[in-house]
Amino acid sequence: MDLKKSKDINSFRRISLITVIAVYFLILVGGIVRSTGSGMGCPDWPKCFGSWVPPTSEDQLPNDYLEVYLDKRVQKNERFVSSLERLGFQDLAYQIKNDKSILIEEEFNATKTWIEYINRLIGVLIGFFIILTVVRSIPLWKYDKVIPIMSNFSLLLVLFIGWIGSIVVSTNLLSWVITIHMVLALLLVCVLIYVHFRVHHIDKALKKRTDHAASLFYLMLVGLILMFVQVVLGTQVREQIDVVANSFGNLLRSNWIDQLGLTFLIHRSYSLLLLGIHLVFLFKVYKYAVRHSGIYKLSFWLVVLIIIEILTGIGMAYFGIPAFLQPVHLLFGSLIIGVQYLLLLNLHDQKNIKFDS
Repeated sequence: MDLKKSKDINSFRRISLITVIAVYFLILVGGIVRSTGSGMGCPDWPKCFGSWVPPTSEDQLPNDYLEVYLDKRVQKNERFVSSLERLGFQDLAYQIKNDKSILIEEEFNATKTWIEYINRLIGVLIGFFIILTVVRSIPLWKYDKVIPIMSNFSLLLVLFIGWIGSIVVSTNLLSWVITIHMVLALLLVCVLIYVHFRVHHIDKALKKRTDHAASLFYLMLVGLILMFVQVVLGTQVREQIDVVANSFGNLLRSNWIDQLGLTFLIHRSYSLLLLGIHLVFLFKVYKYAVRHSGIYKLSFWLVVLIIIEILTGIGMAYFGIPAFLQPVHLLFGSLIIGVQYLLLLNLHDQKNIKFDS
């Protein structure tokens, strides 16, 4: 490999890896925003209380700020509803138009405002990392066109996620919009993992790392699908917790779990199914894969992540849903999906490459 090519590839590897790590950090910060109830700390978007640097006290705001920002959000929602109606989503538009919770304006809280503001600053930083990823991908066009194409797609995805973030604010944290926001963040992680993985394979011959790659691939695919369902169930449980917390006035946290319904019970039991499937997968990898290969190591750490995820869930269930565990639980769930996807990419290569006998 010539020097320039090697430099271009190594440069892209570094920035794409940094960007993946940064997105995971943003997911953690987003979990902190949610667990502290800071999602409406800034009632407008992209500015915060009409300024690029938010206020530190209520004295810096006009007396009628609640009405002012409520009116702005209502106008934005009306435009959003009109767009949905034009696109044919009549039922969804009707649901948003008639959801009275959207009209509740939260009073200024300096701590929550700055938590949300820091979340937004980190989001902007992620945007710069994505742009740098796109720039560093351009020289790779002559080696692998898919890498710059997918890097540009990640930039479009970030812009769309930013727009969805503005809808999250304008709809006063409408639950299904938050779920879409989370799913899109996970999709972004997978796109970035894909380009980082792909650049490692430019001009590199694959070596056989496991037998029965096809059966392992499909078992992991089932695991990824089930994990995705588990994440969606988790967001629904989180929505139920918000409702229960409001009914208790955010007090008596130890009683919240008892008030949750069937979705929580399914979410809790479902984790054991996931653990069982991945233990079977790990056993098969131990049986068929080359020791100390990437597939072998990733499979081991995947099971470790799942066990930690279960333990954080147990911690929330038995210790009154401590706020610090909620973002940790979210982060490890996201990490599990990332590792699953990376294993799928490795196994896909293994099952499709013809090896010499």
